[in-house]
Amino acid sequence: MMMLEEILQRLEKAEEDLKEMRVSLDIDRLENELKWLESETSNPDFWQDLENSQKVLQKIKRLKDKIERFQKLYSQWEDLKVLTELSLEEGNHDMAEELEKELLDLERKIEDFKIEVLLNGPYDKNNAILSIHAGAGGTEAQDWAEMLLRMYTRWAAKKGYKVETLDILPGEEAGIKNVTVRIVGENAYGYLKAEKGVHRLVRISPFDAAGRRHTSFAAVEVLPEVEDDTDIEIKEEDLEIDTFRASGAGGQHVNKTESAVRIKHIPTGIVVTCQNERSQHKNREIALKILKAKLLELKEKERREKIQKLKGEQTEIGWGNQIRSYVFCPYTLVKDHRTEAEVGNVEAVMDGEIDVFINAYLKKFRNEEEVA
Repeated sequence: MMMLEEILQRLEKAEEDLKEMRVSLDIDRLENELKWLESETSNPDFWQDLENSQKVLQKIKRLKDKIERFQKLYSQWEDLKVLTELSLEEGNHDMAEELEKELLDLERKIEDFKIEVLLNGPYDKNNAILSIHAGAGGTEAQDWAEMLLRMYTRWAAKKGYKVETLDILPGEEAGIKNVTVRIVGENAYGYLKAEKGVHRLVRISPFDAAGRRHTSFAAVEVLPEVEDDTDIEIKEEDLEIDTFRASGAGGQHVNKTESAVRIKHIPTGIVVTCQNERSQHKNREIALKILKAKLLELKEKERREKIQKLKGEQTEIGWGNQIRSYVFCPYTLVKDHRTEAEVGNVEAVMDGEIDVFINAYLKKFRNEEEVA
């Protein structure tokens, strides 16, 4: 248990963090912007453009939430400091245990908020489109892809996010060959961009009668769901659109009608599919959103490559360059090779406890080009 003097020292550090956060957030500017936006809603012409008014109202809500969260943190810090100083003056050390609990809660909230402050990229607040592709290795790799899907689904549930399956191709015996899901929630892309790359599994295979150790790979792709007003233009003549019968779950209607849609973007060769919805029109709409996100990612990739050439740096991206290893045998460890963050409880990680890796990534790469 902490002594009251130690609690007071930690509160001084928390005060420094809050001051730094106030500067990073530019609270004064946010409050002025909020006042201006709220005044706009009283304008008679504001409600004429419903699409724009909805965007403004969403922005007002985001600003209010951010400002109120900071103010609550600051109030919690003030109350805790007053109680700690009072207990110290009165020599009431019986309060130390309760004050320590309050301090740890405050420090956790500050740390979570500091991570959110790092999510300031142009698409960080957007929903995410996450795809998992099984690597070479047949059933073993396909089972690994399904394990990753479960991990991200569990993580999303803990965050209060909604997960929608857009496209899935099951494996012949077990697992999945590839899957694309839409993760709906504020900052979903901002967090999940840390998961792009190759994920490596080492374990005793449940599909190997000899009980040998196997290494499997799966690639994770994460894209932001982009708004319709983005500057990415898709011409109808550049599209090759096919329809087909959906596979997998969905009921008789889905499987007996050509509701699934496959779109090929001829200039780039990018192919996207969507088969989750009953309506062919809805599947086409979602497939076009995925295509737009992929074209945006391609544009950003080309921009980054130009910057790397100007810097004189060469970055090779290969299937063997895994970002993270998940080892079940001969020991248990999950290690991120970009940040050196590691966790010994591999089962907890597979149950969605991946924030330690996401947070380490956001902290390390916050000033680097690939995160912007």
